[in-house]
Amino acid sequence: MNTATTEANSLDLGLNWHNSFAALGVDFFTELTATPLPAPYWVGRSKAVARELGLSADQLSSDALLQALSGNLHIAGTQPLASVYSGHQFGVWAGQLGDGRAILLGQTAAGQEIQLKGAGLTPYSRMGDGRAVLRSSIREFLCSEAMHGLGIPTSRALCVTGSDSPVYRETSETAAVVTRVAPSFIRFGHFEHFAYRQQLTELQTLADHVIDRFYPTCRDTTEFQGNRFAALLQAVSERTADMVAQWQAVGFCHGVMNTDNMSMLGLTIDYGPFQFLDGYDPGHICNHSDSGGRYAFQKQPNIAYWNLFCLGQALLPLIGEQALALAALESYKTLLPAALAARMRAKLGLLGEPDAQQAATDRRLIEDILKLLAADRVDYTLFWRRLSHAQGGRAPGPVRDLFLNRAGIDAWLLQYSERTSYMPHGLVADLMLKTNPKYVLRNHLGELAIRAARQMDFSQVQALLTVLESPFDEHPGFDDLAGLPPDWASSIAISCSS
Repeated sequence: MNTATTEANSLDLGLNWHNSFAALGVDFFTELTATPLPAPYWVGRSKAVARELGLSADQLSSDALLQALSGNLHIAGTQPLASVYSGHQFGVWAGQLGDGRAILLGQTAAGQEIQLKGAGLTPYSRMGDGRAVLRSSIREFLCSEAMHGLGIPTSRALCVTGSDSPVYRETSETAAVVTRVAPSFIRFGHFEHFAYRQQLTELQTLADHVIDRFYPTCRDTTEFQGNRFAALLQAVSERTADMVAQWQAVGFCHGVMNTDNMSMLGLTIDYGPFQFLDGYDPGHICNHSDSGGRYAFQKQPNIAYWNLFCLGQALLPLIGEQALALAALESYKTLLPAALAARMRAKLGLLGEPDAQQAATDRRLIEDILKLLAADRVDYTLFWRRLSHAQGGRAPGPVRDLFLNRAGIDAWLLQYSERTSYMPHGLVADLMLKTNPKYVLRNHLGELAIRAARQMDFSQVQALLTVLESPFDEHPGFDDLAGLPPDWASSIAISCSS
């Protein structure tokens, strides 16, 4: 790269860039620049993410930033690179993978890494073209911000830029680039890569990098015989448990929980064939490519542990003793059910810490309502929102109307009313309305926004972003985005190419 030319043709965003990942050494990445995206245009922009990055409204609307985030203009101070990692895909060792279509620009002074997804070929693209299509980019942009609005740990998305440049998947589509933001994009697969290759020096360098940046207390641990690497495994296990508990509580299906899609920070990353449940179905498979149902909704907690076990195997050369690694993983088994139970109790508006008898009652309430929801395939989001309003004083009719089994729901509502009879219903309803969202990114809503965007109408992307950024609010005038899905929604197929 010609530095003089680059600096003369670069955009200065004033973000004081550096790249601690680049300091790890050449074994971890390949330096390269993005492939220019012809004639780009704005598809969607998040003002909230721009503010957090320190970008002004004028910058966010500028043609210079449009060009820079489409790969057409160098951003001063960045050191673009694609990282290498490996991983297990659908339970099978896939070998070397890496950033096949993502380029890390660098890290801002605020500690946020910025990455362009769909920015062209890299050495790790394998048989791919390094591009992302408009539909998947819109879905990732909206879901990143939707998950943040729900309070679920996630990567963020600053914007999507599009182009009429053709990209071929099952059919010809148009290209897009989504600008992703996170404190780090380091995955379980980064550790698997160096462990598999027996590059133990690099493995320790990476582990110490993650500890120093994100888990500094691991260095001072008194657990695991003072082993900082076992403490790291435990910390990642705990963050992962909390994240998965939140997925299950809100009805989110990731769809492709490969080890290379698991964040070392317990963030939801790599939005591909995801889905929020419509009708409640514990066995729902949202990924059309997942023919065996490995990543079905109800299997996500166990798959996350399987992935953590793979991470433990990768860290074992550093931890040294298998018993320590297994002990570090043990916290996942206790934290996940406790975290999920707490979230489900919040969805029911159950205040305070329960005693043993109340806890047993609460477990039965949760188990029984989930069975009723599953039996009638009741809309998951609508049920919880309507139940919240019923606790706030509205008639229970809209809740009952969701069920075919009226006797079953009536019996459950009676038990529920007995459990909450002594609680202040105003506080109960307030907790529930802050826990049970009115809006989630349903598949059909994303599909409608994509169809409009293909006609150069991006208003639906913006409308969805508005409600998804604050999904617990009512948003008068947007009720059509919170209703039951149409019949055709069940025919939407989302695959790994999405």
